[in-house]
Amino acid sequence: MKNEQNKSLRDHLLEVLKGGHAHATFDAAVAEFPSQLWGKKADGLPYTAWMILEHLRIAQRDILEFSRSAKHVSPKWPEGYWPETDAPPSASDWDKSIKSFQADLTAIQKLVADPKTDLFAPLPWGDGQTVLREALLAADHNAYHVGQLVTLRRLLGAWKD
Repeated sequence: MKNEQNKSLRDHLLEVLKGGHAHATFDAAVAEFPSQLWGKKADGLPYTAWMILEHLRIAQRDILEFSRSAKHVSPKWPEGYWPETDAPPSASDWDKSIKSFQADLTAIQKLVADPKTDLFAPLPWGDGQTVLREALLAADHNAYHVGQLVTLRRLLGAWKD
């Protein structure tokens, strides 16, 4: 792939990972989320904001670590990808989860932006996965669950358009 095309692909991937073009960003979805609603389920929905936030954090970390290391062991599916409680144990746990998600997203973005990263090379420890595939998986998964956070906020009366 030509250098110009490679840079264009990386730039597009970074934009998709950043989000915000066709949907709300992660940062917007969690900004000023009322703490009294972190563990609340809306009628008809099986999840809380805390459950979604932690699922986002855990799954994205799994994607990142799988992309970087043959030694990474994924959590057990499905229970390892969800928190055990509906609400965070404390406000600091909520904040820590957000910061961890943001740091891991930045790490994925750096991996994609690094010209030494071959986006198309199969990861030797995988079964055909590439960094390109993993970055798209992270972007897709994040967009889906950020949408759930926004929907939950709307139903709980805590989202302003």
